Amino acid sequence: MTADGIVLMSDPRIAAVPVVDCGEPLVDVRRDGSLAVDPRRAEESGAFAHLREGVLTRLLAAQSLLPEGLRLLFVEGYRPPALQRAYFERYAGRLRAEHPDWSATRVRDAAARYVSPPEIAPHSAGAAVDLTLVSADGHELDMGSELNAGPEDSGGACCTDAPGIGAGARAGRRLLATALTSAGLVNYPTEWWHWSYGDRYWALATGAGHARYGPRPLG
Repeated sequence: MTADGIVLMSDPRIAAVPVVDCGEPLVDVRRDGSLAVDPRRAEESGAFAHLREGVLTRLLAAQSLLPEGLRLLFVEGYRPPALQRAYFERYAGRLRAEHPDWSATRVRDAAARYVSPPEIAPHSAGAAVDLTLVSADGHELDMGSELNAGPEDSGGACCTDAPGIGAGARAGRRLLATALTSAGLVNYPTEWWHWSYGDRYWALATGAGHARYGPRPLG
């Protein structure tokens, strides 16, 4: 836990949560057009557009709770374990280069504020989604920082409860949080756009006895 009370993905309590995978399939969120899907994370396999079936069901429930004229914009869901490892190592490498005096533990903890360690990553379980809000005409709402902007690049505005964002962005984050929380998802507090259900982080946050979803291949 950090000084500001945030439980990081690198916290030993997360790794200690047992996984009892329910075997639910990964499904393509593009299958019926119910969600708007952004192509910025698209790749040839289409892995990015997959989620566990139960997570998709909850996203659609959350979307139905939004005010008229607003929709969820899905950006990224499933992430193969190898890709997650590459993201984590790349960001940790950046931190090591910028802070050569930091210990390995400090680098790992700092990296985990923004990228999940690969062995416990919710994205690799198909349990997490990065998303934002759009208007009926597809215009993204101002949420106070770019989606996927790290703490260094955003001046800390990526944190869900960042104090320096405008009133409109705060209202947008509140709308997003109210809908997704009502549908059973939990937020990773260093990333306003990252929400999950059924993974180890969700289990610790909700007091569930175990995670429903563990890392798995797409096929």
